[in-house]
Amino acid sequence: MSSFAVPVPDPAAHAAAVERLDGLVKPLGSLGRLEELAAWLSAAHGVVPPRPLDDVRVVVFAGDHGVSAQSAYPREVTAAMVRVFLAGRSGVTVLAAQVGASVRVADLAVDWDASDVPDEVTSHKIRRGSGAIDVEDALAAGEAQAAFEAGRTIAAEESGADVLIPGDMGIGNTTVCAAMVAASLGLPAAEVVGAGTGVSGGALARKTAVVATALGRAAGRSTDPFERLTALGSACLAATAGFLVEAAMRQIPVVLDGIFSATAALVARDIAPGAERWWLAGHRSTEPAQAFALKALGLTPILDLGLRLGEGSGAVQAIPTLRAARAIIAEMGLLADLA
Repeated sequence: MSSFAVPVPDPAAHAAAVERLDGLVKPLGSLGRLEELAAWLSAAHGVVPPRPLDDVRVVVFAGDHGVSAQSAYPREVTAAMVRVFLAGRSGVTVLAAQVGASVRVADLAVDWDASDVPDEVTSHKIRRGSGAIDVEDALAAGEAQAAFEAGRTIAAEESGADVLIPGDMGIGNTTVCAAMVAASLGLPAAEVVGAGTGVSGGALARKTAVVATALGRAAGRSTDPFERLTALGSACLAATAGFLVEAAMRQIPVVLDGIFSATAALVARDIAPGAERWWLAGHRSTEPAQAFALKALGLTPILDLGLRLGEGSGAVQAIPTLRAARAIIAEMGLLADLA
């Protein structure tokens, strides 16, 4: 039984939003998904029209993985990219600036000497790197719970936001996510493994074999979400799950990014059923595992741009669409007011 009593988005606000949208100066339902999003935001904010989406915050959860050898890039890139985030030169920091969103980095398990980075980056660190899931558990006993609680704390620290976006950075992320989605939904490795950072041919076959081996090693441990995280996940994935649950508890709308946040959302939903009502899928990833995860969560991506960068970059691109959805319900005229 879940210990989380997740609030429900305001049904009265949703109904009032639908009524107003139907009365706007346009044919009924003619603005399609924008109308659905406007009603969703109204319910999430508990008011019609919803609040302006002025305070948008991205939190990038970073960590290294023992299966990073399957990637097209070396493990050291994770630490190097954290420094790029801090310098404001990463993909998500550049794209976030275009929509006025802030970007924060949280090191949960990067394998590096971080003595020269701000304490706020490493204040929730759990360990340096995760285990290679094909031969050992990703986390030690108790670390999944500790990382989950760290994610909850991070969400609490960002509780003033109008929208939260979980980002990710970690070489090997897609391998871990493929294993977690497969274990969560009972799927074979071959159906969930994708190209990730760009592997193909023999490298893709080896990645699939690693995921299949990991699933076999962890067989029987997938029913409990924390056991699943311990066997196949990572500290950064567990922290993202905690972040998503706490955001829902605090009634803060979340826009999911790609495969990493969708995988964390599957786990978070198992820990706190109903939390998924506070999440939107920002974009469709090229990773096959994301499609399975979103279908299980009942979420439809807002955008489909062929993105696979991660970092929160795709979710950031959905913010202008959400602002447009808010604008129609806040600023369009009513048919009843026509002369």
